[in-house]
Amino acid sequence: MATIQQTRRNMHELPIDRLPIVNCWEGPSEWELDSSDMNTESTERPLRHGCDDLWSWSLWEKSPEVKLYGSYLRIAHFHPNWSNGTAGVMGTRILNNGRYFWELEISRRLFGTSMMMGIGTKKTRLHAGGFINILGEDNNSWGLSHKGLLWHGGRSYFYTKPFRENRRTIIGVLFDGIAGTLTYYKDGKCLGVAFRGLNEIEEPLYPAVSSTAAKTEMSLVTMKRDFVNLQDRCRDVIVKRIKDKKHLKQLYVPPKIRHYLSESILEESQSLQLVIENGLSTV
Repeated sequence: MATIQQTRRNMHELPIDRLPIVNCWEGPSEWELDSSDMNTESTERPLRHGCDDLWSWSLWEKSPEVKLYGSYLRIAHFHPNWSNGTAGVMGTRILNNGRYFWELEISRRLFGTSMMMGIGTKKTRLHAGGFINILGEDNNSWGLSHKGLLWHGGRSYFYTKPFRENRRTIIGVLFDGIAGTLTYYKDGKCLGVAFRGLNEIEEPLYPAVSSTAAKTEMSLVTMKRDFVNLQDRCRDVIVKRIKDKKHLKQLYVPPKIRHYLSESILEESQSLQLVIENGLSTV
């Protein structure tokens, strides 16, 4: 079982005047960011040469006040009746050592004390009796609230202007496990690097979201990942032409290669089977 590594440097967020500009698909620059640089005009998505990723919200790592539904359980509905606290849910994707990008569509019901997007370890708290910024309340998670604040270790820093309430918003999250950074996008615009040093965390990291507001929703609408190597890229090309695992048997390839190809299909098949076994569209 993984344990948290004691990081070698302070992992608190950088103040606004020291956040670097970043072209997210090329890596961070050495420039420093001032208030006029917060929203770059770039509309190009990161990892555009990567491949589609396959993951969903977790049935087991969530608050009882979160209901999951939709295709592959990618829609999280918070506080279906009324809210008297904070609810969160984690994704099934392990992020460490890779480069991943995902986009969250926040419904028009965007309001309340805190709606958050970020990452965390399995030690992240996902339910609280009060209205709090739960992602980043301690050293187990890192988050951005809709108020424009970054949270980690129980401390907050200004990052961007607050989101407009009651307006549909798309938030992109780029995790770079090689550089150790987490970067946010808002409606297609890169906001700059939010957190650094994440490559020093040994315990598995997962996507996470939370909300204090009743009847709010966050949906996974885009999931991309970078290729690890040429072999991974070749597998993606092959798998796109295979509908399911049974078609793998028709390929005249060694068993070891067949197993490697099947790993990329398993996630989608298992997610679909999970919904079938539950016999429900909402869980």
